[in-house]
Amino acid sequence: MPRQVDHAARRRLIAEAVCRLADEHGLEGVTLRDVAARAEVSMGAVQRCFRTKEEMLVFALEHIGARIGERVRARLVRSPAQSAGTALGHAVAEVSLLAEEHRAEARVWLAFVAQAAVGEALAGTLRASYAALEEAFARLVEEAAGDAGRAAPLDARREARTLLALADGLTAHVLIGRLTPEEAHGLLHDHLAALWPRVTGPGPDGGNHRPADGT
Repeated sequence: MPRQVDHAARRRLIAEAVCRLADEHGLEGVTLRDVAARAEVSMGAVQRCFRTKEEMLVFALEHIGARIGERVRARLVRSPAQSAGTALGHAVAEVSLLAEEHRAEARVWLAFVAQAAVGEALAGTLRASYAALEEAFARLVEEAAGDAGRAAPLDARREARTLLALADGLTAHVLIGRLTPEEAHGLLHDHLAALWPRVTGPGPDGGNHRPADGT
């Protein structure tokens, strides 16, 4: 009997091959032939999974976005008793891809962001991914602001958008060597600490630091 093919697993295998090639050569170096060779499948197998290269790239972007999102959720689940401010700091740090083990992932993510500037299919996928993160960040911002007892109101949606932009900026600056990961973590911590002095985010080592007011 012919062997049953797990198409979902094969699509993930191909997506991983796309990401490895994008890390090495950028998206311009990703061809169907090279992806097939890296995934150790036939060209026909790639074409049966994806009708076009664009469809393959969109799936690969969704794949890496889902992986980052799952890591954020796992980080929050590991510390269910943490404050909303600390949870937000951990989430933004994960999205910023500052850890050494996520450096390749950061290169691939920014390669997709650059390509999305001239490709509507990728741009639409990125907008959906950022929208989901914005919702999660906004909820944590609102909760953290309440925990801190802020006298002035905080625009949670605007702050969530600012944090997403900060995360991407930190990713880029670390990748080109303008900032060290420790410096990037410090900037993130300082930004969050300025929002609610009694609620802290991750410091340079990913842990918590004393609030800005020393309490």
